[in-house]
Amino acid sequence: MDSISLWQLVALAAASTLVGFSKTAVSGANTISLAVFAAVLPARESTGVLLPILIVGDLLAVTVYRRHAHWPTLLRLFPAVAVGVVAGTLFLLWADDAAVRTSIGAILLFMTGVTLWRRRLAEKESGPEARKESGSEGEKESGPEAGTGRTAARGYGVLGGFTTMVANAGGPVMSLYLLSAGFRKLGFLGTSAWFFLILNVSKVPFSVGLGLIDARSLLLDACLLLFVLPGAYLGRVCVDRINQRVFDRIVIGATVIGGLQLLLI
Repeated sequence: MDSISLWQLVALAAASTLVGFSKTAVSGANTISLAVFAAVLPARESTGVLLPILIVGDLLAVTVYRRHAHWPTLLRLFPAVAVGVVAGTLFLLWADDAAVRTSIGAILLFMTGVTLWRRRLAEKESGPEARKESGSEGEKESGPEAGTGRTAARGYGVLGGFTTMVANAGGPVMSLYLLSAGFRKLGFLGTSAWFFLILNVSKVPFSVGLGLIDARSLLLDACLLLFVLPGAYLGRVCVDRINQRVFDRIVIGATVIGGLQLLLI
């Protein structure tokens, strides 16, 4: 982090802008940001630099979508997420950069496959009429489907806590859970905003203890934080113009791209 070139700084600034956009528009797009940070900086150290930037993005998202959160879902997720965070912390004690990238990339692609499979089964059970209705904008903004039970919440919660602790990659996992639970755009964004604000703030002591956040990382953060603001504004402007079906596809597509990047870089 002591010898970052100009083009690397530009790449980090663009990734920071994408953080703001992902927090207020398309959560899965955040995987591209973490892949950029992991490519420019050492993978382990990149998580410490990215965390304060994510927290600023979370604060902006909560400011915009705070009224749309579904708190029963949040309360159901947090115990499992805590287990995942502890497991991720233990993993970071011995894992090297290659292990971090490979593990997160594989988990993201696996969870995408599981989510697509679950959605396909749900569409077959509900029939073509329900699929037609699912593309409309008049359905609920928040609240999970009845078929998404505690087992799914625990599984996604543990994976979300693990991936967010190891590489700040919990966004795609939780995005897949919220999509599979039937959240609409505003409920999706409001619930994820509060979820990640609480989770990312709680990760700070762990990251400091692991040496991932220090004076040098915070100095770099100070140079990058301003780039989050235009991204958040752009996301807020664009989100109302994105069709729900397109929104779902963008989230899943961004997750796949981010997972592949982590496996290949």
